[in-house]
Amino acid sequence: MESDESLREPMDMPDPHFPVKVHHNHFEHQGEVLFRHHWHEHLEFLYFVSGEALIECGSKPIAAKAGELIVVNSNELHYGVSLSTDVNYYALIVDISLLYSHFAGAAETKFITPITQNRLLLHNHVKNDPLAFSSVLAIVDELNHREFGYELAIKSGLYQLLTLLVRNHLNSVLSRNEYAERIKNVERFAPVFQYIEDNYQSELSVELLAEIAGLSRFHFSRLFKELSGRTITEYITAARLDKADDLLRNSKLTVSEVAAATGFNDIYYFSRTYKKHRHIAPSVLRGETATIQK
Repeated sequence: MESDESLREPMDMPDPHFPVKVHHNHFEHQGEVLFRHHWHEHLEFLYFVSGEALIECGSKPIAAKAGELIVVNSNELHYGVSLSTDVNYYALIVDISLLYSHFAGAAETKFITPITQNRLLLHNHVKNDPLAFSSVLAIVDELNHREFGYELAIKSGLYQLLTLLVRNHLNSVLSRNEYAERIKNVERFAPVFQYIEDNYQSELSVELLAEIAGLSRFHFSRLFKELSGRTITEYITAARLDKADDLLRNSKLTVSEVAAATGFNDIYYFSRTYKKHRHIAPSVLRGETATIQK
């Protein structure tokens, strides 16, 4: 089966000759999807200014709070949803090939290349590290103001940030074979995740999804949990709830119509499931949203 890269996020940079960018994101409501499952080759740093969010990096769910940093490694499947109102964070996205020089040295051989190749993995959740947080915010400030010489300041800041993370938040070092296996699995499951995204409202059997991945049911289920951190049923339910949340907030469909449109045949089961995962009844959310829209 050919590789389906539909979950790979194309990463356009404002300046392709200086591939660093920052987004300031703000979400007002609890239970909003910050970003859907996707992956890219660039490093991403999410610094939370306010609120709380659930960020999944690979198979690990992380409860991120204000004043904490999430590091998304290269080629790492990630997803985010707000756990509170007023979620405010910076997303700093970096192609660290920016730090290559014309003369390969020890720093590139030992650190930059392995990070780029995903053989050196950083811890996803960084807490209680004011120096790392200051480095991220300094880079964000330079990108926002772009004063003369900001490129030098950003490259210097990136070296400082990576030094702090490598020294204090290094997760593991993969061999070339382990790295190749990791990428193969991410690419093998990309069409599965995309099929669920496109067909969440339909009946989705494990057998069908395993066939798309070209794996046995047992092997598929094990690798799916390893990659996504969820069972297949949990993942499909989450995908349906994400879409339901969007429809409840942004459409005029009734709660019953939203349930039917997102693959929940039983309105009562939909209501219980939505409330369990989003901590609010869909009817209450619909009422609140309707009030806001008036």
